[in-house]
Amino acid sequence: MPHLTSRPVPAAGTGVRTGLGAPGYAHPLLAPAEWGELTRPGTPVHWAVLNVAQGPGTRPDPHCLQAAVRLRAAGVRVLAHLDLTYGARRFGDVISDAHRYLDWYRVDGFLLDRCPSDRVSLSETRRIATTLRALRDGAHIVLGHGTHPYPGYADTADQLVTFNGPWSDYRWSQAAEWTADHPPERFCHLVHGVPRGHLDEALRVARWQGAATIWFTDRTGAGGRTDPWEALPGYWDDIVSRVGTGVSE
Repeated sequence: MPHLTSRPVPAAGTGVRTGLGAPGYAHPLLAPAEWGELTRPGTPVHWAVLNVAQGPGTRPDPHCLQAAVRLRAAGVRVLAHLDLTYGARRFGDVISDAHRYLDWYRVDGFLLDRCPSDRVSLSETRRIATTLRALRDGAHIVLGHGTHPYPGYADTADQLVTFNGPWSDYRWSQAAEWTADHPPERFCHLVHGVPRGHLDEALRVARWQGAATIWFTDRTGAGGRTDPWEALPGYWDDIVSRVGTGVSE
């Protein structure tokens, strides 16, 4: 396990802009307001994940295509959701899903969800990322580890999700020492169950640990019955205002 440490906030004037990474809403028919809010002018969204049916689905979905077109028109990267099941999924199945996402939705990149984090799996993850970039020139690759992986993964993707979990764990978390060798725009934190009164504290944790892409929500997915990411945070306007006017300094 990598050594964990707190890390200093980047020096003032570095211009590291914090933004949002939406890990995936419910289907656009069920959550039209949510998808619409991501395209509101001035909303600081770095990317949004399109997850049609735990992947691209079996046929093109016109509602998802419309959502993707609107996001791109608003300058938001659209990432396809590819589930690696911690390295258990066959390479061919992953690439087949990627082809469908590209053919049907013209995605800008990929979130490799449940990405393995151990050293042994690094070569296969690198093979997948290299193949995806060959399929889509300039593809933005995000590795969804949800924890700090073996450091070599940082050379494989544009961003790493180094935290994915509840506020109760996040508020006491620390960054791996090796992350200090990389700029904040390389890291993303996804945190659920953040109370409104702790939103500023959560943003300070992200800045201190050097993560420039974040998604905080007060939703919890209690008991595993619901997905905490499928709807807007209850304090959406607050977080848009705080992130949109702030620079990690």
